[in-house]
Amino acid sequence: MAIEDMVKQLNVLFDKTLKFLEAEGTIPEESVDAGVLANRIEAAVTRLSTRESVYREQLKRGRDKLDGPRLLHNTKVLITLREDLLAGWTETVVELVHADTYSDYLEMADALLAKGYKDAAAVIIGTSLEVHVRALCVKNGVTTAVAGKPKKADTMNADLKKAGVYDGLQQKKVMAWMDLRNKAAHGNYGDYDKEEVRQFIDGVQAFLMKYPA
Repeated sequence: MAIEDMVKQLNVLFDKTLKFLEAEGTIPEESVDAGVLANRIEAAVTRLSTRESVYREQLKRGRDKLDGPRLLHNTKVLITLREDLLAGWTETVVELVHADTYSDYLEMADALLAKGYKDAAAVIIGTSLEVHVRALCVKNGVTTAVAGKPKKADTMNADLKKAGVYDGLQQKKVMAWMDLRNKAAHGNYGDYDKEEVRQFIDGVQAFLMKYPA
């Protein structure tokens, strides 16, 4: 998700909060509407920040407050996150959000592989790889579509190499991973083994860390 989209979501909730407070005239101690708004802000800030971020920690400090005070508290957190995004002080926040998501994929793939489901693990890690390659293109100004149609993963991989995002050796590694993913996705389960999927997961994990998006 782009920074602009994140700010837009926060602006919508901020405007709703202002309208609510203007209509009330005072800050209610208990109010269903205030509680709903406070919950929506908490959900948005949680969605747009990382697990260990200061924004989530601040949200926790307001959870015992009554509806009105909690709404004000959460709005302050929202404003802080929004201003930090606009100022560029959290320029890696999108990368961190991606990292959280990819971490979930990696954990899922690890768990599936440990239980013997190598094929499902390969599909999941392959999907996260393709999503990451597309995100790398967006980050580095590489187009992700041609004539209105999304580019294939191998095309984006080649384009990233041409753009100097990574070298030919890394491109070949990504090609090999995508080939394994395709085999899993098309049911060619005998064309690879558990150890290859293990290497696939480890390789993609290192790739995500080296080339954050």
